Amino acid sequence: MKNTYHIGCVPGDGIGPEVVSISQTILDGVAAQEGFSLEWQIHNWGSDFYRRYGKMMPEDGLEQLSDTDAIFFGAVGDPDISDIDTLWGLLIPIRREFDQYVNIRPAKYVPGLRTPLQNAEHVDLVIVRENSEGEYSEVGGRFARGTQREFAAQEAIFTRKGIERVAKYAAEVAFSRNSKVTSVTKSNGIIHSMSFWDEVIGEVASQYDELAWRSVLVDAMAAELIISPQEHDVVLCTNLFGDILSDLASATLGSLGIAASANINPGGTAPSMFEPVHGSAPDIAGKGVANPFAQLSSGAMMLDHLGQQNAAHRINNALDMLVEDGLVTQDLGGSLSSAEVRDALQEKLQL
Repeated sequence: MKNTYHIGCVPGDGIGPEVVSISQTILDGVAAQEGFSLEWQIHNWGSDFYRRYGKMMPEDGLEQLSDTDAIFFGAVGDPDISDIDTLWGLLIPIRREFDQYVNIRPAKYVPGLRTPLQNAEHVDLVIVRENSEGEYSEVGGRFARGTQREFAAQEAIFTRKGIERVAKYAAEVAFSRNSKVTSVTKSNGIIHSMSFWDEVIGEVASQYDELAWRSVLVDAMAAELIISPQEHDVVLCTNLFGDILSDLASATLGSLGIAASANINPGGTAPSMFEPVHGSAPDIAGKGVANPFAQLSSGAMMLDHLGQQNAAHRINNALDMLVEDGLVTQDLGGSLSSAEVRDALQEKLQL
């Protein structure tokens, strides 16, 4: 196990720099206690960089990130710049260049969370989202612009390789948990790509007889995440379905401010990236009220990925204790500022 990890850090836009800074303080403190260190390589890329240079990151940006042990990402998005430029100019190229084909988004109830769900105390699931193809392909375009014949086409691209590898990853996650996998589909309406998804998932499932596999239509799954989320363990989704359902799962548990995620390159051929789900939240940027929980939870996922499981466990446990004690920001029903959450965490962790 390493003593020093090189982390490519992209704070990004909006509240990104705020929650990243707090997270660095906590991560560095825990790392020092656990006998290792994080060497941060800060990259101030994003919308301000775009305003100066007409692009979200430098030409060699991916090359600069390629020799790191992991990437710690804040947020991307600006109300004055198209998402096509911001998202597709920074976050998406990192995911795809580094073949981060698995996106992991956990959703777990912690006592103290304000939630409308019944029996929420039993909710502990993880969404495994295919992260490199599917509905978010770049195939398509706009045609006959400005005429009555104008139309747009967006192709969803599913490959056998892409489906197989994310399904096998979900199976391995299920082995480490409660051995249940729910595959989300819409093959009753999307007859080609979704029936192909079902077919390949079925073939993979046949190789894992020890696991309980179930296929659920996406609209039914949305309802189940509200009515009976405690019945689910590992939820396997396409790119689009995973994106939407993971937001739903986190929001119904209390707030997107607690939603962490990991973009994983399972083979280790390139760095994996860890980021919160909440986005740049420009409406509260600079006000000192942003919830750093999701960024910190993403940092804990990063440490776990790097082999520092005890450090990750300590951070997650401290975050849970803050929720139970009501030491949280406004979005979770508390009154603490971002900095006060940092201070409370430092006290819990004895930093």
